[in-house]
Amino acid sequence: MHDIIRSLLDTDLYKFTMWQTMLHRHPATQAEYTFVCRNRPALPLAQLLPEVNEQLDRLCALSFTKDELAYLGSLRFIKSDFVDFLRIFRFQREFIAASADGEALRIVAQGPQVHVMAFEVFVLAIVHELYCRRFDAAQALRTGRERLAAKIEALRGFTAEPPCRHPFRFFDFGTRRRHSAAWQREVLQTLQREASPWFSGTSNVMLAKELGLVPIGTMAHEYLQTYQATGVRLRDFQQAALEDWVQEYRGDLGIALTDVVGMDAFLADFDLYFAKLFDGLRHDSGDPVAWGEKALAHYARLRIDAHTKRLVFSDALDFERAFALYRHFGDRTQPSFGIGTYLTNDVGLAPLNIVMKLTRANGQPVAKLSDSPGKTLCDDETFLAYLQQVFDVAR
Repeated sequence: MHDIIRSLLDTDLYKFTMWQTMLHRHPATQAEYTFVCRNRPALPLAQLLPEVNEQLDRLCALSFTKDELAYLGSLRFIKSDFVDFLRIFRFQREFIAASADGEALRIVAQGPQVHVMAFEVFVLAIVHELYCRRFDAAQALRTGRERLAAKIEALRGFTAEPPCRHPFRFFDFGTRRRHSAAWQREVLQTLQREASPWFSGTSNVMLAKELGLVPIGTMAHEYLQTYQATGVRLRDFQQAALEDWVQEYRGDLGIALTDVVGMDAFLADFDLYFAKLFDGLRHDSGDPVAWGEKALAHYARLRIDAHTKRLVFSDALDFERAFALYRHFGDRTQPSFGIGTYLTNDVGLAPLNIVMKLTRANGQPVAKLSDSPGKTLCDDETFLAYLQQVFDVAR
């Protein structure tokens, strides 16, 4: 069986940007990440356990190459001391354990956050590719190519319409739930060749490097959630996280994620200072139109020109949803669309809805109060209720 992960760059950019910030701001944080499958797989994931453990062994044998470190160092927001840290970094096998829980697969990464936080995307890509190998690969490839061609035709038809004030731009967010590494590469090469006016880049750092694409990403939920357990007053954790981000990147990577405790609670903390400093916001749960309208109303209240800001939509998107959102917002702000599974795993087999989320930090539970039913994640009901009370959020 060949290695599914062959490079430590084969992950999302925001893993590096969050990693650097945690190394500089909270290097002693201890963390626990837990694998969850949200839908019912076509076969028990516990069957994958021997292969998962073998792939984890191989992942923990990898290190960054000189060429990879040079690429990371060429990104202006990556600092030299972080590159030096990565030069000696290697995953520790003792920090991650996979086991069977009945028919389910249980994977937990636990240890210093700066040593375990990068497991996430690799674990998800490994599990999903092993799962997809259980099915007809040739048929999946035929279906995937047919559907990709149809997507590009739909894109050409849509972009033939009169454009809105701001251009339509989309990018790949599909590493974590891809059908395979090879298929993600083929998809990106096809889009690069046939959809280049609208295709803006990828979250996958390795493919950005190798294909000459723009690497895209800023922060994920785990970044803000960590601040629920770093010693700041719980009510202040969002502002503390945003402030550390501002100080770390000084104007780079200016898209803030809004749904760790819901959009309303986020906007209550996203005052004029942050609204001016950040380039825009990213949507990842709840009604995207309602979310976008709240964002635009917030900018209007602060007397900020929304045409100077970007709204990034990234929740379960396909092109039809992206087109509708562009028509709705494209004349009022700069919309962009991060599209994941629909690009990298639309091959006729129902994809897994898998995540590996931060569940504890410094021995304390952390939580995400999602704007979408089923996305709230916390293993401690008492803390969840407390978080809801502090931010006056109904569940």
